[in-house]
Amino acid sequence: MKIYHTGLRLIEKQLTALPHDITQRILKRLESIIDYDPVIGIMGKTGVGKSSLCNALFKAELSPVSDIESCTREAQRFNLTWGHRTLTLIDLPGVGESQSRDDEYRELYSQVLPTVDLVIWVLKADDRAFSSDEYFYQHIIEQCQCDPRKVLFVLNQADKIEPYREWDTVNNQPSLRQYQNLESKIQAISECFNYPCHPIIPISAKDSYNLTTFVETLMGSLPKQASSAMTTQLKERYKTDVVIEKAQSDFGDSVDELLESMIQSASLPQVFTFLIIKVKEAIVSAMKSLWSFFF
Repeated sequence: MKIYHTGLRLIEKQLTALPHDITQRILKRLESIIDYDPVIGIMGKTGVGKSSLCNALFKAELSPVSDIESCTREAQRFNLTWGHRTLTLIDLPGVGESQSRDDEYRELYSQVLPTVDLVIWVLKADDRAFSSDEYFYQHIIEQCQCDPRKVLFVLNQADKIEPYREWDTVNNQPSLRQYQNLESKIQAISECFNYPCHPIIPISAKDSYNLTTFVETLMGSLPKQASSAMTTQLKERYKTDVVIEKAQSDFGDSVDELLESMIQSASLPQVFTFLIIKVKEAIVSAMKSLWSFFF
């Protein structure tokens, strides 16, 4: 067992009434929750600030690993490694490029989308229209039957929205007129993309404007199994109480769902199922209390 998993020994003590093989099965599955490495897709036209956003949020520097190829198009994969944990970012191509390559992109996205926990789609606040993004969403993403909950839109470069000269540099925030224009822009984007499941947050990665709100929205958009590992990659300033509480809650829910799936499994004898039911609440509580040890 890995050193940072020694906390599981405390959990093992609560499973002494179970046969060794069932105990090990539970511990192995708990270990898989702790070890989960998130995979995030990132999309957007050239120049929207995808790299700036990643560098603003995460502690580790981008390190290219490999290319995922589909015909002549590629999606570049980056590993962000901090300690023993890795966050994988996949820079997804295609937005704003030739529509003649649609079939190639459909093939690529049909391969990649099932492997990602979330797609962060970066838009630029001072763009007058999002027709190329809208086209790609409708003709590639939706046709690949991507779950809308997997897509999180973010509006970058908020400081450049008109009237850009009114940006409040002292307080690092938009003027009233800029704020109103950002609200109008967000409404227009919502209509373009069929009212996304998650809030669209205006940010400026360069100026670190509104990034805390974006990170909290990001955490709320991730699947439960990915949020705890995500916190390990974030810069300390973004680990707010909201972020930590969400990660801990998701972690507890993931453990609860794992144990519930074992309870519902027809492969376990009824007597052992009863024993798992009896200790489930205590295990979930103990795992949540050990969250900071694991992460």
